[in-house]
Amino acid sequence: MADNKISKAVIKRLPRYYRYLGELLEMGVQRISSEELSKKMKVTASQIRQDLNHFGGFGQQGYGYNVEYLYEEIAKILGLDRIYNVIIIGAGNLGRAIANYANFEKRGFKVIGIFDINEDLKGGMVRGIKVCHMSELEDFVKDNVVDIAALTIPKTEAVKAAEVLVELGVKAFWNFAHTDLNVPADVMVESVHLSESLMRLSYNLKNAGKGDE
Repeated sequence: MADNKISKAVIKRLPRYYRYLGELLEMGVQRISSEELSKKMKVTASQIRQDLNHFGGFGQQGYGYNVEYLYEEIAKILGLDRIYNVIIIGAGNLGRAIANYANFEKRGFKVIGIFDINEDLKGGMVRGIKVCHMSELEDFVKDNVVDIAALTIPKTEAVKAAEVLVELGVKAFWNFAHTDLNVPADVMVESVHLSESLMRLSYNLKNAGKGDE
């Protein structure tokens, strides 16, 4: 089973395995070989076998992988066999888009609260969830189990909000702010820097075909 020796690269590929296996299930595929899966994922069959062997293998020689079983096992490895309560800090366009994305709930991420400092947004509804003022955050977190806080606010406000939430016991952040959060070692942060992703795409676009010159 997984331990601290599993590389970040392997962990990064697990959600892709999960997504592709889910698509195979929807297509009615019951089993698949590492070679067939490699063609879909554009990862070598050897890499797939190495990745899955970290967690027990799951395949049978001459048979391949049972798609439904492997899908369920990867879900367990990713912790998707439980429900995570999520709050969103920031009821702007990005915060609302996250709240409205139904697939998050299908994966076990349930948005239970949305908060914003803007008085004009207070009381509004996003997918059945009332937008609350930031002044209500402390009482809400004390009264509810909050597993993850998504930060979709400017960086200065995000730093302040993270400090408050850490004090309230929140241990995981999905950070969309353009800043790195300084949190204790036992607090987990997954940062999503949209502009950096776009700049990587810009670099690749600029350099496309240069290797052929």
